[in-house]
Amino acid sequence: MTGTSLGLPAFPPRAPKGAGFLRGTEKFPDAAHHELANAQLRRNIGKATHTIRAKRLHVTGELPDWEQLRDAGSAIKTDAMNRLPERLDQLETAVTARGGVVHWASDANEANEIVTRLVRATGSPEVIKVKSMATQEIALNEHLEEQGIHAHETDLAELIVQLGHDNPSHILVPAIHRNRSEIREIFLREMAGVDPALDDNPAHLAAAARKFLRHKFMTTPVAISGANFAIAETGTLGVVESEGNGRMCLTLPQTLITVMGIEKVLPQYSDLEVFLQLLPRSSTGERMNPYTSMWTGVTAGDGPQEFHLVLLDNGRTAALADKIGREALNCIRCSACLNVCPVYERTGGHAYGSTYPGPIGAVLTPQLAGMEDSDDPNSTLPFASSLCGACFDACPVKIDIPSLLVELRHQKVEKSGFGAEAAAMKAASFAMSSSGRFTAAQKAAGLGRLIAGKKGKISTLPPPLNGWTAARDIPAPPQHTFRHWWDSDEGRAEIAAARPEGKGQA
Repeated sequence: MTGTSLGLPAFPPRAPKGAGFLRGTEKFPDAAHHELANAQLRRNIGKATHTIRAKRLHVTGELPDWEQLRDAGSAIKTDAMNRLPERLDQLETAVTARGGVVHWASDANEANEIVTRLVRATGSPEVIKVKSMATQEIALNEHLEEQGIHAHETDLAELIVQLGHDNPSHILVPAIHRNRSEIREIFLREMAGVDPALDDNPAHLAAAARKFLRHKFMTTPVAISGANFAIAETGTLGVVESEGNGRMCLTLPQTLITVMGIEKVLPQYSDLEVFLQLLPRSSTGERMNPYTSMWTGVTAGDGPQEFHLVLLDNGRTAALADKIGREALNCIRCSACLNVCPVYERTGGHAYGSTYPGPIGAVLTPQLAGMEDSDDPNSTLPFASSLCGACFDACPVKIDIPSLLVELRHQKVEKSGFGAEAAAMKAASFAMSSSGRFTAAQKAAGLGRLIAGKKGKISTLPPPLNGWTAARDIPAPPQHTFRHWWDSDEGRAEIAAARPEGKGQA
């Protein structure tokens, strides 16, 4: 009998390097430093996030069962992730039974190849697109352009980003870093047939975009979308949006191609009752989004007559394999965590270098694409947070983002091995193991006052200690240690004065 080696179990692959937008070109502290110098960006983002935050608090505060809805959403998503293979098989069966075709893409490269092949089969040189984080993640537009196929974004904010040759900076509002004067300049410069007298009135800007897109809606035979949810039970896909462009893309073309991350699946149709309350309130601060489009396979004479569903992994299975980090896959892309994050509000989304910015991006991006070494820009993302907990409080499905960030920091340190930080901890342990050494270390620390100078803080330390000041200032050491103060005449006088009257010395 001949034995057959099946090999050892391997960790699921991360998203491939160099494909898509899951890794920036510089580390977060460096990128944030550049973005902080842009005062206009900070004003734009500050105003927008404060507005959305106030609306969200109003509409969530009026629901007496908001916390119960959050609990239900968390439980449904956790159950779906725990049984993800089973749910995806069920989804494929349901979609296929209703006339759709399901494709499995292990990574961004495979997904891009599948979509390109499907578009070429239609003979169309262009496609219209619904706003989609998944297609942005895999850089689908750029890949199609290389293949001679032009993708037209139809969401207003995505159109602004596309025409401005820019990158999105927010999950929900990709052009949040642009104000209306900047948008007017982009339209005048890039939009064919725009009125030269166009002003920066938001209604007039929207009308110009509507006129520009209407012809594309009526003549382009292929549309590409993402999906907010997919129902395993029925094979139903859903997109929620605010402008109506999604409805046009999902109903008018002959062919519809949906690219969906595998984590978007929900077990049954009734689960939408929970998520269609959670998502609009958490994202746009609305009780209900204006347009909810749902479709199930192909229906003769109604809507697209050819439907393809591309199920995208691209590192999601690797995230699922992390028993702690897998909680991040519960995210429903509402962006509530971005709108309350003090770090995101000041740096904007571009500093994160990923399609997914803000607190959830700082968790999700390293899990999808990995953080291989100290030079990897993704390795700094878990540290792009004050751990204030506002993101956890805002998350509609109760993802404990601060705890996940701490876990990723732990993984980063473990992977780094013995470095300057570990050496510093060893030195601290040695100093604290003896009262004499600890007293000597306290006296030596006083030299830090010379480095701090008049400003009272240490902003830069020399290597190998520069890691401590890469993203923070260190307060200058106090003039006297507590022990020195306790034994001084000044300390004894203050202690005596603080004691209640009538009590003698202890």
